[in-house]
Amino acid sequence: MVAPSLVWIAFFAPLVACVLITLFFLRSKAISSLIAIAGILTSFVCSCLVFTQIFQTNPPAQLQQSLTWINIDTLTINFGFLMNPLAIMMLLIVTGVGSAIFIYSRGYMNEDPSSPRFFAYLSLFAFSMIGIVLSNNFIQLFIFWELVGLSSYLLIGFWYAKPSAADAGVKAFMVNRLSDFGFLCGIILLWSVSDIGMGRSFQFTDLVAVVPHVAPHLLTIIALLLFCGVIGKSAQIPLHVWLIDAMEGPTPVSALIHAATMVAAGIYLLARTFFIFEPSATALTFIAFTGAITALMAAILAVAENDIKRILAYSTLSQLGLMVMALGLGGPMQGMYHLTTHAFFKALLFLGAGSVIYALHHEQNIWNMHGLLKKMPITGFTFLIGTLALCGIFPLSGFWSKDAILALAFENNTVLYLIAATASGLTAFYMGRLFFVVFWGNASDTHHVHHEAHAHEIHESPAVMTIPLIFLAILSTIGGFIGIPHYLFPQEAPEELNMRVAIISSVVALLGLGFSYMIYGKRTENDPLVTKLGSFYTVLQNKFYFDAAYAWYVDKIQQNVALILSRFETDILDRWCVDGLAKLARAGGKALRYLQNGIVQFYAMIFILGIVLLFLFLIHSFALIFALGLVPLFLFLMLA
Repeated sequence: MVAPSLVWIAFFAPLVACVLITLFFLRSKAISSLIAIAGILTSFVCSCLVFTQIFQTNPPAQLQQSLTWINIDTLTINFGFLMNPLAIMMLLIVTGVGSAIFIYSRGYMNEDPSSPRFFAYLSLFAFSMIGIVLSNNFIQLFIFWELVGLSSYLLIGFWYAKPSAADAGVKAFMVNRLSDFGFLCGIILLWSVSDIGMGRSFQFTDLVAVVPHVAPHLLTIIALLLFCGVIGKSAQIPLHVWLIDAMEGPTPVSALIHAATMVAAGIYLLARTFFIFEPSATALTFIAFTGAITALMAAILAVAENDIKRILAYSTLSQLGLMVMALGLGGPMQGMYHLTTHAFFKALLFLGAGSVIYALHHEQNIWNMHGLLKKMPITGFTFLIGTLALCGIFPLSGFWSKDAILALAFENNTVLYLIAATASGLTAFYMGRLFFVVFWGNASDTHHVHHEAHAHEIHESPAVMTIPLIFLAILSTIGGFIGIPHYLFPQEAPEELNMRVAIISSVVALLGLGFSYMIYGKRTENDPLVTKLGSFYTVLQNKFYFDAAYAWYVDKIQQNVALILSRFETDILDRWCVDGLAKLARAGGKALRYLQNGIVQFYAMIFILGIVLLFLFLIHSFALIFALGLVPLFLFLMLA
């Protein structure tokens, strides 16, 4: 039997760490990092214990525990957790990969004077994501959903003195607020139709029985509104623009956001509430094509990117698109399988990139790097494992999970399969480009003056940074052999490998790596694609002009509409309504003031005048009544 206390400890351990750091250890870099690491490791250990207990039974146990939080008439909101195989696997990802990133951060942020604040934010971020994973109702999930947004704002803009970092934090926060409005509307609409004789509820277990009774068109609207939250958190087109700029934060933040927390929240939401989306073919089709287009677009943009972290950010966008496509094709198992393995090798790649950036004094342009494999062998070889896993090379973890998605698309929709296969081929190409430019060749071949000046200083990162790399490299290697689909969805037997799809995808990946070696295997000073792609390269550099389009909309439309409304407020509402009424009251008061002059004779005259007017009014009233009374009498006599 699963001990609920273990779940609660896993839930709140990072929050306790955040509070302790904030209240007592904001001046101690060493102690603050140790407390943060202890908090996330406590959650990880408790998660492992819960995992062993859940899977001791067949079928695996499910545990739900709730405390009544709000109870007003028909509105009841609980606070608790729902622990099932899907939740425990996601919890292991968040706490396990998160632990590696926390430990790595101790070395990466060692020289930053604000590192205690960083670890407090990082612990808050972990607590927020754990809250999403464990929530058993929509209101609790939405609260932690927003708390993740707040945490990401704090971490992306951690170096707030840097304008680009501050702007990136605001951008991420505002884009997600836009999408979360639709998400909240979907939650409220679902709650409003959830009364089928048992009372309205936000609980997932209650809503499972409600969904079959909801009208199909209404369910489609609810599903699409809920998907708005996924579009923002998991950065799907057209709200993908925040994720690339989020690279302005420290590299461990990028690893945590991209691998185990924020962007994974949208995929997890789809899988957790798939019973809402599954009955609507329209919603699933929209979701599938949104994911496929995002995957292809991001893969194309990565080809022309020169910032090492932004290349990896585009790869995250592309892989998230594949996961969303899998959910849209009715494959929550395939989508979550790829999310799990992706957490391993994407965290590895980001931490590897951070190791390079740390060694090169925060240089991020890949054309200012070269031949680092010999200088940094642990970073280089683990980065290679992550690259091959992301490309889907057998037998690494990415091969199994990505192939499951491609097989699903192959069997259900040829167009989506072709889009996904093309995106996978481009992934192999741009990741090969990244590896060959940064790690291949001799370090002495570089043409970057700053790099040359410090070439003798380049060395492998400290053990506190390389040990997490090795740990994640092992997971990236064996991740496909540990039965993840069985743990995620034990009721579904894992499908056999589709050999045709496996062979095609392997050939495509090898071709992508081969083309990248042909172009970038030998050192070049500039990217050869600049001349080969011509004007299209400029389009890619401008990210298909999404940011420009949004900037135009804000400057030309939103600002003008705001200006018109502002003038309406000042010229009409303020001048005529607010100020006009005030002036009318002031004028009336001024006129009445003349009646209060303190002269007794004037008051007597007003009194007599009032009596006369009242007398005249009474005479006219009696005359009117008399006239109205005689007319009917006269008519009666005439008719008689």
